[in-house]
Amino acid sequence: MKNLIIEARQLEKKYLTDTIETTALAGVDVSIAAGEFVAVMGPSGCGKSTLLNIMGMLDAPSGGNLLFMGNEIGRATERQRAQLRKQNLGFIFQSFNLIDELTVEENVTLPLVYQGVPQAEIKTRVSEALERVGIAHRRNHFPQQLSGGQQQRVAIARAVIGKPKLILADEPTGNLDSVHGREVMQLLSELNEAGATIVMVTHSPSDAEYAHRIINLFDGQVITERSAVAVANF
Repeated sequence: MKNLIIEARQLEKKYLTDTIETTALAGVDVSIAAGEFVAVMGPSGCGKSTLLNIMGMLDAPSGGNLLFMGNEIGRATERQRAQLRKQNLGFIFQSFNLIDELTVEENVTLPLVYQGVPQAEIKTRVSEALERVGIAHRRNHFPQQLSGGQQQRVAIARAVIGKPKLILADEPTGNLDSVHGREVMQLLSELNEAGATIVMVTHSPSDAEYAHRIINLFDGQVITERSAVAVANF
């Protein structure tokens, strides 16, 4: 097997309130190898987003082990997780999460500013990323001047600009029509073919078929895994 980016062993996540304990993940074992494209599916409330948030170091597990590139990070502090996120992860959200007051170019620039990349290099890398996702002609526009599909392309450029080890996508076509949804999935497939490792949460069976592997969750547990048949050229 290729080098593992993520390895979860008996991963658990519980949420506590004054009156109730809710189990979101109950002993999940998942491995993500470098270069894979993995889709995570299941009904609402099954633990998909919780798993993605823990993989993305936005949340910490309640139990089990989480390894990132062979290193245990499940007990990392928030500060340590933030540093790892900044250096290694890219995120794509259903709602795009662009900053309305910034232009396309400025939105895409942000991750490199946080990484302390020199200004001259930033300019080159931003131009390359915008060209890669086909949105360079909109670089001086603001998010609200773009279609949903264009905004998601900007979000993808922002996710890949830092050359992350892992891209995490949460329902990336959820707010798009079918045409723009297929365009975004084709773009993700091309990024994967170029070497990007992607984990995507989705409700869409057609989107999931772009992945190499589909993991199905139910009640916080992995119930099935299967290889997917790529339909990127369908």
